[in-house]
Amino acid sequence: MKTKELLQEISELPTEMRAKLADEILRTLNPTKPEIDQAWIKEVEQRIKSFEEGRSKTIPGEEVFQKAEEIIKQ
Repeated sequence: MKTKELLQEISELPTEMRAKLADEILRTLNPTKPEIDQAWIKEVEQRIKSFEEGRSKTIPGEEVFQKAEEIIKQ
């Protein structure tokens, strides 16, 4: 199958399926190590727990993007 034909078939897939396919392709270009994945999973679980227990300060997304925009403009 030629690349052009493959891309045409892929473009006809549902968005969610294309996103999953793109993720899988990217993983083949930059494979992760299981120990790194596990470390990130542990970190995320700790952050969720901290948030649920009220020990984390959250910042609204709008505020984060506004601040980032200000930094970029400097």
